[in-house]
Amino acid sequence: MRRLVTLLLAGCLALPVLATQPQTPPSNYFDSTGRSDVWTGGSRMIPIHTPSGDFRVWTKRVGNNPKLKVLLLHGGPGADHQYFEAMDSFLPAAGIEYYYYDQLGSTNSDQPADMTPFLSIEHYVEEVEQVRQALGLDKDNFCLLGHSWGGILAMEYALKYPQHLKCLVISNMMSSIPAYNAYAHKVLMPQMDPAALREILALEAAKKFDDPRYEELLTPFYEAHALRRPMVQWPDPVLRSFMRINKKVYVPMQGPSEMGASGILEHWDRTADLHRIGVPTLVIGAKYDTMDPAWMEKMAGLIPHGRYLYCPNGSHWAMYDDQATYMHGLVDFLLDVEHGSTH
Repeated sequence: MRRLVTLLLAGCLALPVLATQPQTPPSNYFDSTGRSDVWTGGSRMIPIHTPSGDFRVWTKRVGNNPKLKVLLLHGGPGADHQYFEAMDSFLPAAGIEYYYYDQLGSTNSDQPADMTPFLSIEHYVEEVEQVRQALGLDKDNFCLLGHSWGGILAMEYALKYPQHLKCLVISNMMSSIPAYNAYAHKVLMPQMDPAALREILALEAAKKFDDPRYEELLTPFYEAHALRRPMVQWPDPVLRSFMRINKKVYVPMQGPSEMGASGILEHWDRTADLHRIGVPTLVIGAKYDTMDPAWMEKMAGLIPHGRYLYCPNGSHWAMYDDQATYMHGLVDFLLDVEHGSTH
């Protein structure tokens, strides 16, 4: 990991800037009148009640739009909100209110020494519901955007609490972990150097996840399927999230890497339930993703009011390596929902 961090730090500012058309947010977008979070710049520590005790999780509001408020669910599990900072270049100009949020165990939120009681989908769904209530989000304005693991969480929330949602975005996440693993084994792994793959699998079998050699061997896979830039050019927000992944959450739930899942989530599959998601839903997939883009397109077809956004130059972090496609498609969907159009 030390070698990887050094490599990333060496070039984290090298990513070229995407040119965008100048836009002006609505005049009331920065109106914080009556907001209790004004004095903290939109940040709040929200109390979370669990059977194992009470904790606090961090959120931060950006903007003001009574009709559309997007809660961002980060990936990992155990990463944090920071890689979503690319949203700052696009959502304010469109007048979209949004919330950063670090889940329990992540950077700005409480990090219990023993995360074992909280390592379940059920815990995090209830945590999202408590965050929703604290932020005052409801069916007239509440959109949930989940990326990667956050996509699992968003699907689960939409199935349990559909009455609170206005819309849903499932970004770079398949509805089936077994299918994700099959795609990794049948499509992605055969593209890898066979000798490197054998060594990776041997290190995983020996549980040597912190071995510098393990990180070194995974680097080409991440550069091909996580974010399609040399790691020395990965953007700073991604770098900060990547460096702060809480492995007490990530490894037990996901497994040791993005090259498939082998943890608590290994048998998760909600494909058969997608037809129950009744709110307008955008599914985002990318050509080079760790997730099968054809599967994600199928998901959009199974959701009654589903829409598919394909990023032809993107990977798992398509919000960076196919940024124009990702962000413009996302904004178009959100504004359509705000204005009452679902297709």
